[in-house]
Amino acid sequence: MKAIISVMLKNGVLDPQGEAVKSALGSLGFDGVNGARQGKLIELNLADGTDPADVTEMCKKLLVNEVIESYTVDIH
Repeated sequence: MKAIISVMLKNGVLDPQGEAVKSALGSLGFDGVNGARQGKLIELNLADGTDPADVTEMCKKLLVNEVIESYTVDIH
């Protein structure tokens, strides 16, 4: 079983890495980029039968700062 956790900064939270990406792309001649945000992807290999609620608890306790980040979990 695999869990894919996508984490992004919440709207309204400054994203200096995203701004750096946008600026760098503009410097390379890619003028059509109006904004960029950078997040993280966490992939967990889980034992069969792992409760999906456990993955949510992992996010809340360690993987995500819920004050400034939002996340989605996709379990395969």
